[in-house]
Amino acid sequence: MARRVVDLTLPIRSGMARFPTYWHPDVEVGLLGRIESEGRETRRLVLGTHSGTHCDAPRHFLPGGAGVDALDLATLIGPARVLNLSHRAPGGCVEDEELRAALGGRVPERLALRYDWSLRWESEAYYRDHPYLSRQAARWLVEGGLKLLAMDSPTPDNPADGRNAPEDSPVHKILLGAGVILVEYLDNLAAVGRPEIQLIVLPLKIEGADGSPCRVVALEED
Repeated sequence: MARRVVDLTLPIRSGMARFPTYWHPDVEVGLLGRIESEGRETRRLVLGTHSGTHCDAPRHFLPGGAGVDALDLATLIGPARVLNLSHRAPGGCVEDEELRAALGGRVPERLALRYDWSLRWESEAYYRDHPYLSRQAARWLVEGGLKLLAMDSPTPDNPADGRNAPEDSPVHKILLGAGVILVEYLDNLAAVGRPEIQLIVLPLKIEGADGSPCRVVALEED
C-alpha cells in the first residue's frame, strides 16, 4: 500500500509572526554552541505555547481545565475529514447549515477546515480577516461528537470577538468546554489530495500547559 506524507506545519524561525498581543512572545532561535568553537551546534528557543502551528488544551480558556500533557494521544492521531472551504470570502462566517450539507449531516471525530488561509501567513490580513465558525456551528459539531478540530487559520472565532469584545472567544469556549482539542495555524492543506486522511498531531509534553507547538502531518494511503 502506497503512503504519502504531507507536512502541515509552519516552520519556526526567529521573528516569525505571532498573535499581536503582549501575552504572546516574540519567537527567537539563537545559536549557542558552534562547531568551530564548541565542536557542536546547539540553539536556544524562546517561543510561546501558541507559536506557529499548535494545539489548544482546555486550560487555554477554562480555569482548571486539562493541560496539554493530559490530552489523549488516541484523539491526536487518527482518521480525519478535510473540508474544503477555500471558496469562503475573507471574514466569512461558516454556519451549521453549510457544515451539515458538506458533511452529509454526520460529524467526524476529527475535522480539518481548509480555508487556504495559510497563503496569507505573515500578512496584515492573516489575523484580521480570516473566516470563522458561528456559535451554532460549533454547538452542532460538539453535539455530533467532534473530538478534534484543526484549521489553517489562527482561530475558529470571529476576529472581532477578542479579549475586549462583549463576549470573548465564544467558539473557543464552546469547543474547549466540550473537550474538543483545537489545532490552529495549519499550513499546506491545499497539498492534501483526499478528503479522508490519517492525521497526526504531536504537541510537546509540557506539564500543565495551556497548549503547545506541534508537528502536524497528514497521511494519504492508496
